[in-house]
Amino acid sequence: MTLPIVAYGDPVLKKECKEIAKDHLKLSELISNMWETMSNASGVGLAAPQIGQAIRLFLVDTSAFADDESLGEKEQKELADFKQVFINAVIEEEVGKDWVFNEGCLSIPDVREDITRKDTITISYMDENFKVKKETFDGLRARVIQHEYDHIEGILFTDRLSSLKKRLLKKRLTNISKGNIKIDYRMRFPGLKKGR
Repeated sequence: MTLPIVAYGDPVLKKECKEIAKDHLKLSELISNMWETMSNASGVGLAAPQIGQAIRLFLVDTSAFADDESLGEKEQKELADFKQVFINAVIEEEVGKDWVFNEGCLSIPDVREDITRKDTITISYMDENFKVKKETFDGLRARVIQHEYDHIEGILFTDRLSSLKKRLLKKRLTNISKGNIKIDYRMRFPGLKKGR
């Protein structure tokens, strides 16, 4: 089932999320719905707060980047094959060089900005079967994970912008929160009673 994506301005997007247990109510159904929602919105990642749940769960599917001809064959294959559920994730280390990439967010449609992040991360998490994992990722896989991880920490990519950039975006962000935007997927706006 496709769920409405929570728009910028909703308080759930600013909450630090709670860990979940293996017996979390209807977890497999929630994960399935999140995959469908993300795919329907043509996203590469989706975190639980974006569908209104303040829990430490996010999904990543980097296959949309696999056709980028500026990448090497090895990286294209890694991106094509990377589809992962992250539960109770903790980024343990962010290292390497700083690199800038133009990021967007399903909760903040039609806003894209250059964000600087480290290029390599080590993350501990559980997969959908609650198998404990600790892995190191770099490049675009690390980038998408960092963006989604920020969501479960109550951080939006716009929070990483300079105060000047934030002021320049203020009107656009206000319009998003009020639902004054055209989108082709379901959203729930804090400034409206019901999603659309």
